[in-house]
Amino acid sequence: MSNLNIQPDIKLSVKQTFGINTEMQVNAFSKKNEFVPEIDKDYKFDRDTTLAILSGFLHNKKVIVHGYHGTGKSTHITQVAARLNWPCVRINLDSHISRIDLIGKDAIVIKDGKQVTEFKEGILPWSFQNPVALVFDEYDAGRPDVMFVLQRILESDGSFTLLDKNKIVKQNKYFRLFATANTIGLGDTTGLYSGTNQINQAQMDRWNIVTSLNYLSLDKEMEIILSKNKNLNNAKGKEKVANMIKVASLTRKGFIAGDISTVMSPRTVLHWAENTEIFKDTGYSFRVTFLNKCDETEKNIIAEYYQRCFGEDLPESMINIQN
Repeated sequence: MSNLNIQPDIKLSVKQTFGINTEMQVNAFSKKNEFVPEIDKDYKFDRDTTLAILSGFLHNKKVIVHGYHGTGKSTHITQVAARLNWPCVRINLDSHISRIDLIGKDAIVIKDGKQVTEFKEGILPWSFQNPVALVFDEYDAGRPDVMFVLQRILESDGSFTLLDKNKIVKQNKYFRLFATANTIGLGDTTGLYSGTNQINQAQMDRWNIVTSLNYLSLDKEMEIILSKNKNLNNAKGKEKVANMIKVASLTRKGFIAGDISTVMSPRTVLHWAENTEIFKDTGYSFRVTFLNKCDETEKNIIAEYYQRCFGEDLPESMINIQN
């Protein structure tokens, strides 16, 4: 990938852009490019999380957002970047991401009609040298070899030694670093997030800002659902959506308590509402949107959540444990 020879050229009012009562202004780009996320006009910003992320963009602070899955941690960062027209690259640190993927590797290329070996830089040094917001998703699931590479970025004071190429690369003035995590580096003692690891506390100390993002309130979640499903924006529709969100809230409490292993995120509720419009059947839409994803042994618990909120039972055929 070629270098992005651009830099922020305007300032935006945080109050006007994000609806937060503050005099803060933040650097932004007047034009977008292929790396800028698309804007979701109906996205609802959490005040504290938004201010933390904006501080990262404005003051070059390394920001990590933690919370339960489905709360929209990554989306929050990308939607801030979208409104700033700030190029943004997301990397999910699953078990398949290796040091080579990040740093780069030798590759055979054709030059002057001959095959030669050439080092191809990975996404990490490229991002480091460009005005890019780099977001590491599932930061607490990274492999040890990967985490040591990232520590070099966190420790960097404007430079990064690319050992594989015997080269020191300089940090772009507008490179920004963000991450999301479920367990904030202390490991998972609940059993809810298998595959996550403890993070070296010396590394955690290098994150300048740590913020948490919880699930939305019923009112805010309803605003999102209704903004995308305008046919439900009436008294009967609002009652239905409110009950959907109440079911989702019970799954979240049950998930946190360890009673169930699958949780309804705001995105799941949105899909449920959309499917209700398609099938004209709230119970069936619940089944194909969420219930079919759940463990067979937990379906009775989830069916109880549904009954408590809607005052009706799901058909027995939906929740019977299959042999």
